Amino acid sequence: MELAEFIKVARGDEPADLLLKGGQIVNVFSGEVHAADVAIADGRIVGVGKDYAAKETIDVTGQVIAPGFIDAHVHIESSMVPPPEFARAVVPRGTTTVIVDPHEIGNVLGLDGIRYMFDAAKYNPLSMYVMVPSCVPASDMETSGATLRSYDIESLRDNPWVLGLAEMMNYPGTVYGDQEVLAKIKAFNGKVIDGHAPGLSGRLLNAYTAAGIGSDHECTTVEEAREKLRLGLTIFIREATTAHNLEALFPLITPVNARRICWCTDDRQPSDLLDLGGIDYLIQRSIELGLDPITAIRIGTINPAEYFGLHDRGAIAPGRRADLVIVDNLREMQARLVLRSGLVVARDGELLPYDKPMRDIRVRSSMNVDWDKINFRVEAQGRKANVIGVIPDQIVTEHLIEYLTLEHGEAVQDPGLDLLKIAVIERHAHTGGHTVGFVKGIGLRQGAIASSIAHDHHNLIVIGADDFSMMTAAHAVSNTHGGMCVAYKRDVIAQLPLPIAGLMSDQPIEQVRAGMDDLLRAAHQLGTTLHDPFMTMSFLALAVIPELKITDQGLVDVVKFQKIPLFVE
Repeated sequence: MELAEFIKVARGDEPADLLLKGGQIVNVFSGEVHAADVAIADGRIVGVGKDYAAKETIDVTGQVIAPGFIDAHVHIESSMVPPPEFARAVVPRGTTTVIVDPHEIGNVLGLDGIRYMFDAAKYNPLSMYVMVPSCVPASDMETSGATLRSYDIESLRDNPWVLGLAEMMNYPGTVYGDQEVLAKIKAFNGKVIDGHAPGLSGRLLNAYTAAGIGSDHECTTVEEAREKLRLGLTIFIREATTAHNLEALFPLITPVNARRICWCTDDRQPSDLLDLGGIDYLIQRSIELGLDPITAIRIGTINPAEYFGLHDRGAIAPGRRADLVIVDNLREMQARLVLRSGLVVARDGELLPYDKPMRDIRVRSSMNVDWDKINFRVEAQGRKANVIGVIPDQIVTEHLIEYLTLEHGEAVQDPGLDLLKIAVIERHAHTGGHTVGFVKGIGLRQGAIASSIAHDHHNLIVIGADDFSMMTAAHAVSNTHGGMCVAYKRDVIAQLPLPIAGLMSDQPIEQVRAGMDDLLRAAHQLGTTLHDPFMTMSFLALAVIPELKITDQGLVDVVKFQKIPLFVE
């Protein structure tokens, strides 16, 4: 629509396309909830007030109209489905825009993987903006399927769907001036640059912020978040499948600082998306904890819109995109209607049918393991060892020193002491590289679990109470071109294929959720009490989150940012 015509409709001289009549709007600018009709033309809000005429009217009397929700940081790959299926999960709950970091598939397939996500997101009822992965690989202590240098990612800078540089996980490289890290930051000068600096404090945090970093989503305590907030960082409060930070950080939020906070889901699996929700859950739960509903909605709408420079959305005002959520009241974030660009795209929790162009987007197989070089034997070189300690509901771990059980000159699993083997196997380049260590806190009494999801390099990871079960599970994952598996001895008990880069399924999200439920039941039957041992396991390989992690290249002391031996002298 031409501007003159749009203004004519705003004046009331011409009818709007659609009128939402009789509702109360959440005004994120004035901090009010007040009565107003919302007139929409050409996909945008053209008027807020009374006495507008329209070609179509929807009566929302007694209901509340809020801006569409915005997820400030999410890895769609963690939902184990591509963008169209992810949209089916989040749009009916009110999320209309997501800011994604496709570094999961970037670590497996490089630029081809990132382009796949762009292509898969087209023509869907969800706006997907991209922050370009900054750390592929996340560190030099792992083997990824690709390496993206500054000149590789700079080619994406001017894409209209690219907002900036994604979470700079290599905070040591940033604060100590690694030239390649700084080249990536310089390449996105003038764009948004997201942060990722768990536990960073003091002068090193000052250096990190001075580099141009704008946010952090890794805070686990109010003290950590407050220090980062005071230095100008926008705090993304995360509620993921494994990392539950909302309740711990809730006391941080005040009427004064709430405009510097955003909600994000980061890594959320199908069962949580379908049962609990995404950004709607964070809004709902924060209200239950006592947060003012308007503030809760601001944090999920106008705050991320302004942080990312998306000034066409995030509020109900003339000229803004008509991305809207209609709920019954401000105490229950259950979306009755969801509009994207002025079109009703979801009703009562169901995504409405939409035109899907016939498209066949494929990626190459990503499982390439040299099995002749793989075994899980650990020759005893002492009794004491560095052991990864799992912390429930967190992606940080403890660095434990434990006495191992020895048999016939080997260090072996001891389920009675909850000491299990963990192995990471290189799956990208057929090198046969692998590392075997020990983990405490998974709780398996028997059998093994395996997955091709292992942040961020996404090599093949397996944990087990015996070597035979571990090998069965690992082979089963490889045989389906990626995925997850629970095995006991020679039997595969449950399995979920993920043939898209070993990260995502080509099946509907409900089917993926059912497969995941089967995996979790099987894992729980083998003894684990963790809510989601697969998600927990996937982060045990992330060598940029303290304290102790494991990659295909070795055990990594993340605090010292160096590889260390298994055995302690």
